[in-house]
Amino acid sequence: MALLSVADALALVLADAVALPAEAAALVDACGRVLAGDLVALRTQPPADVSAMDGYAVRAADVAAAPVHLAVVGEVAAGRPFDREIGPGEAARIFTGGVMPRGADTVVIQEITTREGDAVAIKRPEAKGRYVRPQGFDFKAGAVLLTEGRRLTARDIALAGAMNHATLPVHRRSRMTVLATGDELVAPGTPPSPSQIVSSNSVALMAIGNREGAETLDLGVAPDRLDATVAAVRRARAAGADVLVTTGGASVGDYDFVRQAFASEGIALSFWQVAMQPGKPLMHGRLDGMSVLGLPGNPVSSFVCATLFLVPLLRKLAGRKDISLPTARGVLGRALPANGGRAQYMRATLATAPDGTAVATPFPEQDSSLQVTLARADCLVVREPLAAAAEPGAPCDIIRLQF
Repeated sequence: MALLSVADALALVLADAVALPAEAAALVDACGRVLAGDLVALRTQPPADVSAMDGYAVRAADVAAAPVHLAVVGEVAAGRPFDREIGPGEAARIFTGGVMPRGADTVVIQEITTREGDAVAIKRPEAKGRYVRPQGFDFKAGAVLLTEGRRLTARDIALAGAMNHATLPVHRRSRMTVLATGDELVAPGTPPSPSQIVSSNSVALMAIGNREGAETLDLGVAPDRLDATVAAVRRARAAGADVLVTTGGASVGDYDFVRQAFASEGIALSFWQVAMQPGKPLMHGRLDGMSVLGLPGNPVSSFVCATLFLVPLLRKLAGRKDISLPTARGVLGRALPANGGRAQYMRATLATAPDGTAVATPFPEQDSSLQVTLARADCLVVREPLAAAAEPGAPCDIIRLQF
């Protein structure tokens, strides 16, 4: 297949992806997930006029000529009803959140009072309605306060709880499986032989998936055999995966079996190879309801491809509106030579100029095996195919790394 542009490849990845079905999730479990329907308040908040401060509930008419003395006829605490009406010349001790007694329309804060046995001295006048939160001051029953498509924050969870919802309708989490391939790979913590390396791509991809709200399953490492790779694809299907991500084995070497395994299982590829650097040997296809992404084995290539393609896919499945990581503008901190025919995604550090401009300085070495520079990078500098040479201070596009 001819090389696709990044934009065209991403469009194919997202073309058949739809938000996953809704489920009821407990409030805490719903944080970070996307509402699958509007949320209506089941109650009014506050349910009655309440005090906003500790003090005394009074009639404004009785304190208009303060200083005055009023008879204290009771006490009102939050959650404790007070049935007596406040008459002329009377007051009730009240605490924050206490329901205003009948007849009272104002709260005089305790700082401007002096208690004298069964009476209270009010030192100065107070305006009618002062320190009273009226019924429905926050919201009223029946109001739509959280709308479909909203990604829920901890603040939203607090609001939903105040609305008296114990569970929320949210799109279910996607199930993402990750398969690493290669005879040379061993799991982290395993002493490698001189011909082996530690498998780091899988843990990075699962960390990204977890951060994006997916349920992740590690399929382990498949050796460089077609039957082992096919068996792993079948395990992903058996697990009910919405997404299968492979890493390694996506190129054209004698021991690259991922493409063959996909074909043998009936996975029709929508593309293979993208006009980007790093990350050219990238595959995408579908098998029934499962999206399949075959990422390169080089760790930087795998990460960049996950940033540009896996993250948007997981976000679309989750029902999010903010699909792709946003591109921002900055200036270069060092000169760059002319670019070739593929879009470049260069690891770079970020600094802020005195005028507030973001200054992105690409690392001098951009080899796709270098994980130290990946860990130290703050962003990716995006260069279009065939971009001309650029001097320091030239404008550039950046993608800030969020994970």
